[in-house]
Amino acid sequence: MKVGMGRSVVNEDADVLALRALAWTLADERRAERLLAVTGIDPAGLRARAGERPVLAAVMQFLLAHEADLIACADAIGVAPDALARAAGVLEGAGA
Repeated sequence: MKVGMGRSVVNEDADVLALRALAWTLADERRAERLLAVTGIDPAGLRARAGERPVLAAVMQFLLAHEADLIACADAIGVAPDALARAAGVLEGAGA
């Protein structure tokens, strides 16, 4: 069952969703390399700052920019794609 439909994403939920999305993204080498190239984050920087909101927001924007990845990620982690979009907004300071 997919969660995240019909309820707002709070700050903690946004962090957790983004970390789960990051793990999913990094599980595929080509996707991980594309994330690093698009965001400009190097592997050491990603390891050191993976839990920081600007990095998590960049990960979410990466997924939002690639609809196929957004949908696949949402399916893999068991949430609706709009939950990931709302989490991105929270991480960027747009509110819940």
